[in-house]
Amino acid sequence: MGRLTLHATGPAGPETVWQRYACVDRWPAWSPQIKAVHTPDRQLTSGMSGTVESAVGVRLAFTVEHVDHDRRAWTWRVRLGPIRLRLHHDVRTHGRGSTTGLTMEGPRPVLLAYAPLARLALRRLVRP
Repeated sequence: MGRLTLHATGPAGPETVWQRYACVDRWPAWSPQIKAVHTPDRQLTSGMSGTVESAVGVRLAFTVEHVDHDRRAWTWRVRLGPIRLRLHHDVRTHGRGSTTGLTMEGPRPVLLAYAPLARLALRRLVRP
């Protein structure tokens, strides 16, 4: 098992970035690896679960462990067969924009393979 932390900083304000996380229908707009989110909940809440459909049609089961809207942070678990990842996201003010962070825990080869897509998504997340 491994742990990997990524960050991206950009001009989008922290509340804008947080809303891009908080509304699951917006995930495909900034995360090119996500085609759709299938869950009865449209707003990010602790305990919500469903599947994330990748751009190539693979569905990964997820459960949101914790959401703190005031601190703009949330943690979820994603599963594809025997592969399990835990991902923690946060958004902070940075100058006139924001910084978003992602800490991933899971099998090191999976983390390293996913990191380029995650970096791309984080950079898109903090753009205006």
